[in-house]
Amino acid sequence: MIRVGVDVGGTFTDLVLERVGADGSQSVFTHKVSSTIADQSIAVVQGVVELCAIAGVQPAQIDALFHGTTVATNIVIERNGAEVGMITTRGFRDILHMGRHKRPHNFSLQFDVPWQSAPLIKRRNRIVVDERILPPTGAIETPLDEDQVERAAELFAERGLDAVVIGFLYSFLNPDHELRAAEIVRRVLPDAFVCASSGVVNTIREYERFSTAAMNAYIGPKVARYLDNLKRRLAEAGVTAFVRIMQSNGGVTTVEQASRNPVGLLLSGPAGGVIGGRWTGEACDQREIITIDIGGTSADISVIRDGALTIKNPRDTEVAHMPVLVPMIDIDAIGAGGGSIAYIDSGGAFRVGPKSAGAEPGPACYGRGGTLPTVTDAQVVLGRLDPEHFLGGGLHIDPALSEQAIRTHLADPLGLSVKDAALGVLRIINNNMALAIASNSVARGIDPRNYSLMAFGGAGPLHGVALGQIIAAKNVISPLHPGITAAMGLLVTEPRYEFTRSSLTILQSASAAELATVNAIFDRLQAEAAAQLAADGIAPERQNFERVAECRYVGQGFELRVAVPAGPFTADAAQEMARRFFAVHRTEYGHAFEDQAVQMVTLRVIGSAHSDTLRLPALDKGGRRNPSDAALYARPTTFDDATTIQTPRFDRMKLRAQDTVAGPAVIVQQNSTTIVPPGFVATVMKLGDLVIARSEGEA
Repeated sequence: MIRVGVDVGGTFTDLVLERVGADGSQSVFTHKVSSTIADQSIAVVQGVVELCAIAGVQPAQIDALFHGTTVATNIVIERNGAEVGMITTRGFRDILHMGRHKRPHNFSLQFDVPWQSAPLIKRRNRIVVDERILPPTGAIETPLDEDQVERAAELFAERGLDAVVIGFLYSFLNPDHELRAAEIVRRVLPDAFVCASSGVVNTIREYERFSTAAMNAYIGPKVARYLDNLKRRLAEAGVTAFVRIMQSNGGVTTVEQASRNPVGLLLSGPAGGVIGGRWTGEACDQREIITIDIGGTSADISVIRDGALTIKNPRDTEVAHMPVLVPMIDIDAIGAGGGSIAYIDSGGAFRVGPKSAGAEPGPACYGRGGTLPTVTDAQVVLGRLDPEHFLGGGLHIDPALSEQAIRTHLADPLGLSVKDAALGVLRIINNNMALAIASNSVARGIDPRNYSLMAFGGAGPLHGVALGQIIAAKNVISPLHPGITAAMGLLVTEPRYEFTRSSLTILQSASAAELATVNAIFDRLQAEAAAQLAADGIAPERQNFERVAECRYVGQGFELRVAVPAGPFTADAAQEMARRFFAVHRTEYGHAFEDQAVQMVTLRVIGSAHSDTLRLPALDKGGRRNPSDAALYARPTTFDDATTIQTPRFDRMKLRAQDTVAGPAVIVQQNSTTIVPPGFVATVMKLGDLVIARSEGEA
């Protein structure tokens, strides 16, 4: 069995290959190539072919390929999606413009309303038709005027639109009108990307449902083309394996499903890192973890509580300030990475990011035409990155170019030395990231002192201990392969689909008829989940189902996810659901009103399947301190306190379990570099992960 994980970042594309022999022998190979921004599939296939050569296998021998991509996210951020048309219920043309009449910044006089200033669908492309479905049963009051739908489709064809979304009022109760309208549009526009809101997110709230469907159509054509290009290039390279795409909810899906509903891929890239972080935490016996994935362009932050991923509440699931009602791992991304550009703004302030040098031209030290100083250039100037070990020597870096960039753009204008300017770059970027970590932990009632900070991504271990000190984390973990943790996470995930239906029920007073309705909906959703898993080739005995309900106090604005008790949904189960809601509410907000009625709003069935997981061999036991056979050489290195020390380098691949490396030290490997400052000790765990903590006796 040969499995490959490929994660695409803004600067590098990371790959891991696992080969398990018939005799149970297992080996893991890793690789890293520069991302190709114009078409990510070029770097993906190049990396796969090169990794196969490293592992001594043929591309045709690959059995499965798992892929995390930022294509969908980039389309939204760069606002270069499709020209979309919308057909909606008469009287509701401007729902996407009005939203919920909320100001993004209540007290700002210069606030921007993104769904109005940069709408996904222009008003002139939103066409109304006659139809009306009524709650609570989904009864048809006004039949769909099919002629109006056809005329709207013909108008879209004249305008050359390449995507159309159908969004009707109350379609979550009865999708017949939407499905018929979509059928007519596909007949008139056979090459267009067409989707119905009930097929994208089948839940209550017309604005959020319409917005999610609009986002799906906006990114749909480009994502579909990318996935088609990926399949074609892989086939040309001889890769015949089945391909699975990472979703925002932490599960994988088929290429076909991802092409139909690409809105589920908006956090495809960062999700693999969080899953890889949880898996690494299990290997280190750590279940309370704050993960930060620091790449070339961004830092992605998430919290793992008691070994479980955190799924965002529906009120928070948005991308580029647009509501997107799809399940997402709770990840916060900020513009901070190795490629983040340092500059002096028009007011004379010293700033770093969010703009990034990316892969092209990259930091100044790459010698690819970049002249602006970046975080990576600051690390080079401070002696923390060695030219001969950067990407295992696979990418040449020139320290003189880093020094020139920092001197010209920062040091001389500010009247600083090059060293002080470089330290300033790191202090600013570290504090930016620490503030983001605090907003995802302390601001939510999480005490970082009880958590391990896991820093990965190519730049993560360079910043890990400094960040751990700022937030007062229990310790810092540097995974075995920090630069490809997200790619490794792809090999420990599983197929995962969520099917939803809104059904409003007061838990404490649910009638027998309402309970019967809930059971019928759960049965229907589970059948849909089973059908999707079966279509993926997953046998019934391997299928797993989890039931979740989104609940709220009656009259509350948004819901919280609550696990549904196993078995039939009875009156006793409803009372248990209410108690579980109180517990979740108390965890989320610090209080609960147990005398208030609880309303169940949306029912979900999550279908998944256990899959093979990545297995790493345990290291031989060492138990040595600063092992000499792993030592390479020593060089002057400047640490955060501005002291420059002759600092030894250690080859991480030569460390053994229970070895310790006392700071100051720099631990090098092909895909990342780990800094161990003075006063800290790195301990090697059983699989090679490093746990870094203060030395005994250090304050």
